Amino acid sequence: MTAEPQPATDPAAGPAEEPAPNPGPRRGRPRLRRWARRAAVAFLALLVLATCFSFGYNAATAGRAREPDGLEFVQAAGIRTRYRHWGTQGPPVVLVHGAAESSDTWEAVAARLAARHRVFALDLTGWGYSERRAPYDAAHQGEQLLGFLDALRLDGALVVGHSSGAGVAAEAVLRAPSRMGGLVFLDGDALDTGAGSGADGLRFVLRDPFRTTLLRLAVRSDWVIRKIYGSQCGPACPRLDGAGVDRWRRPFQVEGAEEALWRMRGVVGLPASRVADLARVPLRKAVVFGAGDDVFSAATPRETAARIGAPPPTVIPGARHLALVSHPREVADAIEAAAPGR
Repeated sequence: MTAEPQPATDPAAGPAEEPAPNPGPRRGRPRLRRWARRAAVAFLALLVLATCFSFGYNAATAGRAREPDGLEFVQAAGIRTRYRHWGTQGPPVVLVHGAAESSDTWEAVAARLAARHRVFALDLTGWGYSERRAPYDAAHQGEQLLGFLDALRLDGALVVGHSSGAGVAAEAVLRAPSRMGGLVFLDGDALDTGAGSGADGLRFVLRDPFRTTLLRLAVRSDWVIRKIYGSQCGPACPRLDGAGVDRWRRPFQVEGAEEALWRMRGVVGLPASRVADLARVPLRKAVVFGAGDDVFSAATPRETAARIGAPPPTVIPGARHLALVSHPREVADAIEAAAPGR
């Protein structure tokens, strides 16, 4: 046998290259793409189902609640304003509620003050049973408060603002200090910062029909209402029975309430420089906070009193943000101490 000729090699070319190994089929990426497609399809299916549910649920719950019978109203700066009153004699006290509250929130405090005062509480526009009329800010609600004083001829009243109601009370006092008998901040610093400042971002993320669905599901749930109430009020508060739950729930179910809620912007309050102008107003002032109020920092009561030129704050042991509900006697005593002539 003769040997087969071998191909000539060039010594300068170096050793021959080995062929690259075949990596085989690439299975990882196709599998990921399949899972991604399935996840996208599942998401779209859930979105369609959620949208259909929301439209159906919103249609089924579109009926609005009626106002309770026997409410009292007055025109205040052109706004049909619901209010309550207690007592028949003595210097006037006007109580201004905070966000998600109404004049009913003051009932226990007002009943105690009524022994020596004529006591009035109004529903700010956007809340309770007053007419909804934007804008829902301190300037507009402060104008409503002054209109309320005009309508009921309440010059010389001690004005008390709870939570964001402190900003409304501050605005009214700064506009017409000569008409006021004093100012009390209860669980509020009157600033336009703090709890609720993320509301604008929430409105951007939540769009209809979903935001209406979520709001109605929360409002119609006794458990949700009791949970929020308990977290803000604490163990000293009376447990909400069915009537108590309805008292908190129904204002969110009347005509115009949902639209007003979504048109609100952040926190009702004033810039710090404007709140500091209160220090130059020659009125009796007081700052009262629950010791366990976690809406604000522990330093807020002292800082607020210094900012507005008030004496050191009154801090109520065991009370949280709803001190007016959990500790009405202590709150009434602190308001009484700030009344003119005391």
